[in-house]
Amino acid sequence: MKQYPTKIIVAWAEAISGNKTIRDWLTSNGYEELAAFTYALNLKDDARKWLMDNGHPELMALISGAEGDEKACVWLIKNHYKKLALIAKGADNDDDSIRQLLLDGNREWAMIALKMRSVKNDIQDDLDNWHTYSQR
Repeated sequence: MKQYPTKIIVAWAEAISGNKTIRDWLTSNGYEELAAFTYALNLKDDARKWLMDNGHPELMALISGAEGDEKACVWLIKNHYKKLALIAKGADNDDDSIRQLLLDGNREWAMIALKMRSVKNDIQDDLDNWHTYSQR
């Protein structure tokens, strides 16, 4: 994965939270993969495919790990993306991973994990509520 300046990581976190202006800015300024990530996190299959087709399997594995796919986290570690595995686990509600990111001095990456967690949990809540409603 590319090394990103802290200001780009912060912008990415805002885009993950739904800031469309910043997401579009990322797209226009050479960070298409981070913008695509925000769509992929929101279950957009074409964005998931784009990440894979454009050389960003680690970002797709980050999303899959956040969705509870342990194999994705193992793949991240095996391919030298330990920090991304911690982010994925943190996004999947593992507070110990968030603590580890903070202990390692990775505040901005802990922020990414928490932003991802919020989006992922909101999507899950919506799906659970829809399922409950549709069963009535």
